[in-house]
Amino acid sequence: MATNPVNEQKTQAESGPTPQATCPMKALREAPRCPALLDKENPEFLARAYATYADLRAQAPIVRTSFGHGFADAVLPGGAKRPESGSHPAKERLFVTRYDEVVEALLEDRLSSDFRTSLTPEQRANLQYMPEEIRPLAYSLLMLDPPDHTRLRKLVQPNFTARTMETLRPRVQRIADTLLDQVERAAAERGEREGERRMDLLHTFAYPMPITVISDMLGIPEEDRQKVHGWAESLLGADRRDAAMDELRRGSLREFARYLDGLFERKRREPTEDMISQMVHAQDEGDKLNHQEMVSMVFILFFAGHVTTVNLIGSGVVALLTHPDQLERFLADPTHLSKGAVEETLRYWGPVDYMSTPRIIKEDMELAGTHLPQGEKLSVGLASANRDPQQFPNPDVFDITRPNAHRNLAFGKGIHICIGAPLARLEGQIAFETLFRRYPRMRLEVPFESLRWNTGSGLRGFDRVPVRF
Repeated sequence: MATNPVNEQKTQAESGPTPQATCPMKALREAPRCPALLDKENPEFLARAYATYADLRAQAPIVRTSFGHGFADAVLPGGAKRPESGSHPAKERLFVTRYDEVVEALLEDRLSSDFRTSLTPEQRANLQYMPEEIRPLAYSLLMLDPPDHTRLRKLVQPNFTARTMETLRPRVQRIADTLLDQVERAAAERGEREGERRMDLLHTFAYPMPITVISDMLGIPEEDRQKVHGWAESLLGADRRDAAMDELRRGSLREFARYLDGLFERKRREPTEDMISQMVHAQDEGDKLNHQEMVSMVFILFFAGHVTTVNLIGSGVVALLTHPDQLERFLADPTHLSKGAVEETLRYWGPVDYMSTPRIIKEDMELAGTHLPQGEKLSVGLASANRDPQQFPNPDVFDITRPNAHRNLAFGKGIHICIGAPLARLEGQIAFETLFRRYPRMRLEVPFESLRWNTGSGLRGFDRVPVRF
């Protein structure tokens, strides 16, 4: 069994008292109000988040607390830019803290994923002024309820079955090996010898590997990929708190949407065996798939289809390198332990702390003995659930042989479970096996304490992972 990396323990200890422990006790059917601020766009919050979640779990399965700026704030006019730190009031809403209750909430059809559910008539009218770059995300699978969600998901679900993933395994393995061959050649050109070669794991491997795979699946032509991948890279690294970087990020979203307009026409004229051609064909066959829905679908598949895996690979490698006993165990049998390493990484440092957009309570209801008022917003704590000691004993221990690690909620549950989860798991397994088979002496080039969480994508992941190999 392994313990937390020393810096995680130190960070939680030195970050000062977390705003827990003072929540007032209220009637059973009311969520206690807790003076915590959850803001996953703040790297300082991410560094102490698990201690905060533990405090909130100790208070109640559902608490009322405050949240920083998020995607839901960006969809309305004037909300595209993130306000300067401290210049906007925090948004208070309900937060589900414990594993069983998180599962129940994710399966509850009285909770709406459509942010429009809670809008006033005036706000709905103003949606026509929504920033262009936000529209593909605002009208995506993530933001829809049945029957539209069901209709759209059925169009692409067959591309992500377990059987389909296995047919992709040889291709993913070739991509992984090709990338590492390139890394080795670049190191040789710099005169670096085996064992002292250097690379930033994220930018030379964890990023290009999944983006190449999803580009193949979608059918993005080879000649366009440098341009398209450049837009994606600007999104991955953009700091939302930096006005200039945020403008670059939004500009990339606009350019990608316009690029897709032309690509759809090319696929209509010259279809190939790929997902975009399938969607164009479905539209031509009379399926209720409009242009906005096609753009939204490609946005989600492309960006969610690679950013999650980038963070899974980066976080998993760091976890192994900072837990020597687990690394030794993994190196002894990487083929059989890669699945466990993936699942435990998803549980321990999953890419999603909580949903970017809250669920809307459609009618007065009760969850975990708590009154949920109609019209209020509720966020689901995936990372908090994954550290719930009632479900995962010794939850702050990283253990790649944990027997129930596969029960993690990193990708959600229910109708909104991440459609690309099977692909991310496959890519993670191949990445871990390939990296440590080729470089069993790989190690971090910098102290773990110097690594920082990156908030550009809205997901939990490191901004860089420099290693020697």
